[in-house]
Parts: sequence; C-alpha cells; structure tokens
Amino acid sequence: MEKNKWFIVVNPKAGSNKCKEDWPEIKSLLETNGFDFQFAITQYQRHAIELVQDALESGYHNFISVGGDGTLNEVINGIFINHQQLLPEIVLGVITVGTGNDWGRTHKMPADYDKMITVLKSQNIFNHDIGKAKYRFDNDDKNRYFINIAGMGFDAMVAKKVNVLKEKGFRGLLVYMYSLLSSLIGFKSAQLIIYSEGKMIYSNSTFLASIGICKYNGGGMMLLPDAIPDDGLFDVTIIRKVSRLKVLANIKNVFDGSFVKIKEVKRFRGKSFTIISEPPHALNLETDGESLGNSPLDFEVLPKALKIIVP
Repeated sequence: MEKNKWFIVVNPKAGSNKCKEDWPEIKSLLETNGFDFQFAITQYQRHAIELVQDALESGYHNFISVGGDGTLNEVINGIFINHQQLLPEIVLGVITVGTGNDWGRTHKMPADYDKMITVLKSQNIFNHDIGKAKYRFDNDDKNRYFINIAGMGFDAMVAKKVNVLKEKGFRGLLVYMYSLLSSLIGFKSAQLIIYSEGKMIYSNSTFLASIGICKYNGGGMMLLPDAIPDDGLFDVTIIRKVSRLKVLANIKNVFDGSFVKIKEVKRFRGKSFTIISEPPHALNLETDGESLGNSPLDFEVLPKALKIIVP
C-alpha cells in the first residue's frame, strides 16, 4: 500500500441525502487537488465501521470521512475496534456534509468543499481526545468510541426519535424540532447517581446529562461550552429535573451556552465517570447522535488518541 493513498468513506444519506448529490463534486475536487484515493459508499447503518476495518486490514492508514457526525463516529469506531496498535500511523480527515456537523463547529471547519480540501492538504494534525463509553444493550455490556458528545436522558430520547424518523426517510431540521417538542411532552426525569474516579459527585432527579470532548451537539446546541478537545478530560453538564416551561424559555440560551447559569445546571470535569440510574436501566445513551443502549454507563477518556486534520 502506498503511504499517501487515502481510503474515503462516503455516506450518501448524510445531510438529508445532500451527500449523494454532492459527492461527484467532492470527488472531482479531490482528484483535481492530487489526492490518490479509493472510496466506498455506505449501504446501511454501521457499514462504515466494517469498511474501515477492512481497509485497515488491507494496509490503509489515511482515512477521510465524508458525511455527518454519525458517519465520523462510525469511522472512528472502525479505527478503534481491534486496531488501536496502528493509531500512531493513522491520520483522519473530515469533509462535513451532515445536517448538524457539530464536531466541525468546535474546530471551525469551513462550509465550502474547496476550503475543506485545502484544510486536508494542509496536513495540520491535531491530537484529539477520544471518549469510550460502556453501556448495556439486551443485558450485554457493549463499548462505543466517540469524538464529540455522549447524551443521556432527554437528549438521548430526542436522538432516538430523530433516528427512527431518519430510517423512515424523513430528514432535515423539522424532524429534529418535531422530535424535540414531542420528547418534551413525554419525557420523565430519572434518578441518577454519578461517580468520578470512585467518588460520588452527584445524586438527583435529572432531565439531561451530557459528557464529552467537544462543545456542540443537536445541530449547534452548546451543551459543553468550556470543552477542550485535547486536554485529556471530559466536560460534563447535568440539568436537574426542570419544568417544561423553563426548558422552552431557555432553548435559545442552549445555542450560546448561557443556559449554564440557571440553578438547575451542574458541571463537572474529569477523566472517568460512572453513571447509574433508578430504575437500573432507565437512562438511554446516544453518542455523536447515534442511539445505543442504556445504563449503567462507564466513560473513559483516551487522551490525544487520534491524529485528525483540522484548520
């Protein structure tokens, strides 16, 4: 395998099928800019994980994710599942074509494809922290890696509704707003107990919990306004049980991070966290917008674990 050859994973459904329409333009720009690459189109959920694992076995070390935050999450899991010994040699680039593009917001990724490819050509390497989540699914323990944010409680319910609608072919901002408002009507807070490095730091009825590496999720909501993606620490935001009216009154404040001033918000920072709920499996989990399983949950940060190209 040639050292400079790239393997590109393309999710045609990203950005409400925008990626399918724009891929010919992106492909042409990559060729014009001298990229030597092989590409593969994802066909189903979690296909990108398989494609990346196969590419690693074939000798590829340079990858580009073309799609949204979910595509990026799958590419990262393809890298980290069974191939962590290759991490010193692996480089990842991103062309954002999703609906939310929340990871790209933290790193101020440009919106123009030509400028994104200029970023890739710059080879400006950022040693990015990666999160690892252990969760329960069908009574089995599972692991998932993530580069942005893991959401629990209300956040996870919204993500689950969005993903169900996406599977039915519905996409776009209206899908997210519908899912948010319908979740607000039906959501019930859960009792959470949170431990950090063996010490209990929180116990209360909880509306929402976010833990992560970067600042944004949900299409621009700044749930972790002080997160630094290479400090070796998770940022955590907890919103205790709160009235629906107060949630609606503060929606705009979530997009600039100023919601953290309300009394129901608690914030923490640390290398590892354990979250349990009452009832035991009542807390659902999503990472980078991908719906997974439920509590009990364990989180561990992998400091500066992945070389990724940023502006």
